[in-house]
Amino acid sequence: MRFSPFVLCAITAAAADFDVLIRQAKVVDGTGNPWFIADVGVKDGRIAAIGRLAGKTADREIDARGRALSPGFIDVHTHIEGGIEKIPRGDNYLLDGVTTVVTGNCGGSYADLGTWFSRIDQMGLGLNVASLIGHNTVRSEVMGTSFKKATPDEIKKMQELVEKGMRDGAVGFSTGLIYIPGTYSDTSEVVALSQAAGKFGGVYASHMRDEGPQVMEAIEEAIKAGREGGLRVQLSHFKIDNRRLWGKSDQSIALVEKYRTLGVDVVVDQYPYDRSSTNLGITLPSWALADGSMAIAERLKSAETRARIVAEMKEMLSVKGQPDYSYAAVAGFRQEPAYEGKTISDINLMKGREKSIDNEVETILELMAAGGAQMVYRSMGESDVDRIMKYANTAIASDGGVREFGVGMPHPRSYGTNARVLAEYVRKRQVLTLEDAVRRMTSLPARTFNFRDRGVIREGLAADLLLFDPAKVTDLSTYERPHQYTVGFDFVLVNGTVMVADGQLTDAHGGRVLRHLPE
Repeated sequence: MRFSPFVLCAITAAAADFDVLIRQAKVVDGTGNPWFIADVGVKDGRIAAIGRLAGKTADREIDARGRALSPGFIDVHTHIEGGIEKIPRGDNYLLDGVTTVVTGNCGGSYADLGTWFSRIDQMGLGLNVASLIGHNTVRSEVMGTSFKKATPDEIKKMQELVEKGMRDGAVGFSTGLIYIPGTYSDTSEVVALSQAAGKFGGVYASHMRDEGPQVMEAIEEAIKAGREGGLRVQLSHFKIDNRRLWGKSDQSIALVEKYRTLGVDVVVDQYPYDRSSTNLGITLPSWALADGSMAIAERLKSAETRARIVAEMKEMLSVKGQPDYSYAAVAGFRQEPAYEGKTISDINLMKGREKSIDNEVETILELMAAGGAQMVYRSMGESDVDRIMKYANTAIASDGGVREFGVGMPHPRSYGTNARVLAEYVRKRQVLTLEDAVRRMTSLPARTFNFRDRGVIREGLAADLLLFDPAKVTDLSTYERPHQYTVGFDFVLVNGTVMVADGQLTDAHGGRVLRHLPE
């Protein structure tokens, strides 16, 4: 078909200026600066114009009067492996305002990130996805879960795997030093692997070796690993998780700030809850978990070894300042879903035993023998949560995953982390201002992870955007009823694609893999 010049002129004249035009928004731009009123035009996945855009046209116009427009939230601590393959749109994150996630945390990632990146990119992502390369993963590839010090040859092999992960696009190197097999490493091993990652730049993100009595030493170790590796340091889910030490976060924050004054680029992240979530295995001494499930089972069969494990478990409980295991609730246990949502103390009684620490320890060992469980631990104090949140260099992160709606009793942080900050800590308790809360969820993590074109509303940057009424955003997910989506994020754009419209998910695919950029 051929068009006359007159027809071509008519077609050109009819073309819209923007794909999406958001009018009269209260722009909270991510920098922490005060909000301002402006129109924002989006074209080809980018923020094309900000200001008074009267007379401009768009394929889709959104009246934003009375609502805030912010950058999409960047969650730097997630565990989406396995979940994103089932739900590539990432529903629970999108509805909580998250447009970018960083996974591969706590030392656990895919070993072959290049292949995984290609696979999920082809699935049609709803979110942007970046990943760290994990220490526990590379150690397992080279050494399994053996409880021993790495040899120089093993360290060299691990360094090669870290370097491959960085070349494939990892945004940094992560450790989970309370988990096997990373807990069996020494500081020199962690430094050596950080140095391998540091050849490419990026971040050292650490679930530190301790978040209780030895938290100060753990902070020192993490900073040493990042500094000697030439990496920025992100201290993951920063907390005090020992009942005896509640209120001591002033000391841990002061240590972080001391290193910042010395020129070390170290920041922290936090989820806004007083309960954590991880596996049941952390209630056992780490040596008892070495060499896989068969070795664990053999240890539990030995009366002498079992007695040693029990004694150390009881000592660990005492050190935490917990009177019993009522602080530990099962979040997921496939073998017996009736246990989900129940504490270890509850399950012990369900089994017909009297209430005692010895019986509760026996209940834990039985669950471990059956494959272990995902847990929620009530181990933090609200005063520490508040103080860490007020610290200027704290980013907000969920430590959650992509959730299959209705399955298990997961921690509510996977559904409501960001909304909870806005509803509880900004609107209700006024711990943070709206502008500062948004900064912690946008430009701060973007700066740390070198997402140069995200985290701020600025012309030319990627159009990851949220439109919401700060007076209405609410997290509904609770420990008793976790499978409830956040309400109040009316529009969510990922790379200019509308993923949530009028509070409802669309069938679009706006996300993509974000690979590490040279620094």
